[in-house]
Amino acid sequence: MKPVIEGKLEFLSLADILQLMAGIDAIGLLRLKSKYSHNVGIIYFINGNPVNAINDDLSGIEAFYSLFGWTEGSFYFSEEVIKEKRVINKSGMGLIMEGLRLVDDGITEKLGPVSYAKQTAAELKAPIVKGPVIDYSYIVEEEDWLDGDKIVIEDAHGRWMWVVLDGVIEIVKNSSKGPVTLLRLGNGSIIGSLASFLFEGSIRSASAVALNNVQLGVLDAQRLANEYATMSAEFKRLLYSIDNRLKLITKETVKFSFDFKKFGRFIRQQKMILKQGKSDNRLFNILQGKAYVVRKIDKRFVLLGTLTKGDFFGAIPFIDMDHEPFQASVFASKDLKFKRADISHLEDEYQRLSPTLQNLIEHTGTCISVTSSMACDSRDKLPLYKKK
Repeated sequence: MKPVIEGKLEFLSLADILQLMAGIDAIGLLRLKSKYSHNVGIIYFINGNPVNAINDDLSGIEAFYSLFGWTEGSFYFSEEVIKEKRVINKSGMGLIMEGLRLVDDGITEKLGPVSYAKQTAAELKAPIVKGPVIDYSYIVEEEDWLDGDKIVIEDAHGRWMWVVLDGVIEIVKNSSKGPVTLLRLGNGSIIGSLASFLFEGSIRSASAVALNNVQLGVLDAQRLANEYATMSAEFKRLLYSIDNRLKLITKETVKFSFDFKKFGRFIRQQKMILKQGKSDNRLFNILQGKAYVVRKIDKRFVLLGTLTKGDFFGAIPFIDMDHEPFQASVFASKDLKFKRADISHLEDEYQRLSPTLQNLIEHTGTCISVTSSMACDSRDKLPLYKKK
């Protein structure tokens, strides 16, 4: 059937779509698709009211409410003859409000790259970062790891990369107060940074430890390296810089002795060249000097990273790191020199990459975003890693 209405869930939420269906007395099928799900979510409509829904092994009202967690992806509605029996007996705005409430209360999990499980202050846990649906053609081998196994060891050399097929991995970094759990990686997420195939024998910036038993897929590093070899020199430099961002924010997060007052006095003496919260779609490459990426929270300045020659700062159209310009400012050292990058050329090159490499870049951005949020929290709230 040809779709009558289609679009992106980022622009038209399920709540909006349901109101639209009611307004036109829709009869047919609404299909939801997300790169974070193998399955298509389906809602059946008769006279504008949902009568049944399917999401994986869920059906009826349970499946219907679960689809409110799909905030990213696409939808399309097609007019079709519906023979489904009515199993959803509620209708109207009350049904929509209940679906939204379940998401707000954390009962319905949001489908996407990050999951914040409910937790108490006494038992703070790092958020779980997830990845999109896995392209198995890039997996050369499957491995099983047991609870507590160290898959990657901090400061060791290595270029292997894995994708999590089942289970959860904890990313742990040493600090002055002991090991700190920075984040947890769930299904579809990638273990190993961009540097794993950008450099031979790259040094691991953190450890990866199995939480309970997990199954991993070994990624075809040679295939990724071959694709990397075809990139332009500027795009390679951009990947270096993105990878460096993750290393920088990881280091900043575990600095328990960070002096916010001293840093505040220092940064106020520097020149601001990009202001937090101000729309700016430019991207720059550093030629000389330093650029400080800083997030302001109330009256406190938090350093997210010090960029140097070769690094990029500004807006990258195809990756969201929750840094500048909307979530951070950029300050310049007196000797800072930089040039403007060709965003259109970089974006065109990104669009030509394989979905697996695009997912790796996007995953790196998500990890930067989550780790930055932890860096901005009070250091005494960071979850210290408990050895098995």
